[in-house]
Amino acid sequence: MMDTAQFGSLLKELGFDFYSGVPCSYLKSLINFAINECEFIMANNEGDAVAIAAGASIGGKKSVVLMQNSGLTNAVSPLTSLIHPFRIPILGFVSLRGEPGFPDEPQHELMGQITPEMLNLMQIKWDYLSSNIDDAKQQIQWANQCIEQNQPYFFIVKKGTFAPVTLQDKQLNEQKAIQAIKREKVFDDEKPSRYEALQVISALRDDNTIHLATTGKLGRELYDVEDTPNNFYMVGSMGCISSIGLGLALVRREKAIIALDGDGALLMRMGNLATNGYYSPNNLLHILLDNHIHDSTGGQFTVSPNVDFVDTAAACKYEQSIYVHTLAELSEYIKEWKQHQKLTFLYMKIAEGSKKGLGRPTIKPFEVKERLQVFLDD
Repeated sequence: MMDTAQFGSLLKELGFDFYSGVPCSYLKSLINFAINECEFIMANNEGDAVAIAAGASIGGKKSVVLMQNSGLTNAVSPLTSLIHPFRIPILGFVSLRGEPGFPDEPQHELMGQITPEMLNLMQIKWDYLSSNIDDAKQQIQWANQCIEQNQPYFFIVKKGTFAPVTLQDKQLNEQKAIQAIKREKVFDDEKPSRYEALQVISALRDDNTIHLATTGKLGRELYDVEDTPNNFYMVGSMGCISSIGLGLALVRREKAIIALDGDGALLMRMGNLATNGYYSPNNLLHILLDNHIHDSTGGQFTVSPNVDFVDTAAACKYEQSIYVHTLAELSEYIKEWKQHQKLTFLYMKIAEGSKKGLGRPTIKPFEVKERLQVFLDD
């Protein structure tokens, strides 16, 4: 069992001071250290944690994710379709519940057998973390070299690795009451095409604004409207765009971060609305363009007609949650947010379908990330 505070301090010295994750009893001491001494974002599932850490990494922070190995399954999509193609370096710690030869609960038995194989299949370099602090120091130095080469690195953590750390009392973030909620007006929705909505959004860009586009037709259409270094076209990792936005907004508070979402994507990971509301970065604007269908896969329906997204975002403590009826209103609310920033959710119904003959970005995902990082640091 190693001194957790000493180990955590070593990580801090190497620049790892941004954490996100979901608790596990095997990792509780390192989690407690991170909450006490670093910036720790409590995610609602492990895939969100990976995306939050990815956003922070894009923003220039060395980022750490923490999870139980059962939750590694929740993180497969962003690990394979976000971290890998964009070459985003994150440091991961995953516990080894169900370690072969040691009794554990039945739900952990299979994951204990396949955790190393899963990391291998995802082409993630990893090692078992030693409980000896001197050995662990050497392991962390090697992991840091991989991180600095834009490669993720994970440690598998066995039971009893970390010595206890007491969690300090923290004041919870109790957010202010919602400032404005706009209700739907009957027959008042303009329902423009997504392309028309993106033209309005793109026309309002400036040198301080980052546009993060969810996977599928939305990102492809934004690329077609105007390809610029401050656009980020997320591929895969469906549902993760506001998590990336949260991580980026928290570490680059001087920038205006606009996360552009779709109904199918948001429904897939609605838990991050609560995370966004809890941490409530003023510089994050979350826009949902809802056409009630999975447009990129052939127009199959979503269940979004049954969901009141405006009330849901408000209940999650977005400081503003607004129903947008027209393109003119969309422009007005974006301009207003840029002048008086606060965590804001804009909801707009759009027409089904997409631009005919729509192409795909020709720039590679890691090139999109790299040029955005250059833009952020200019």
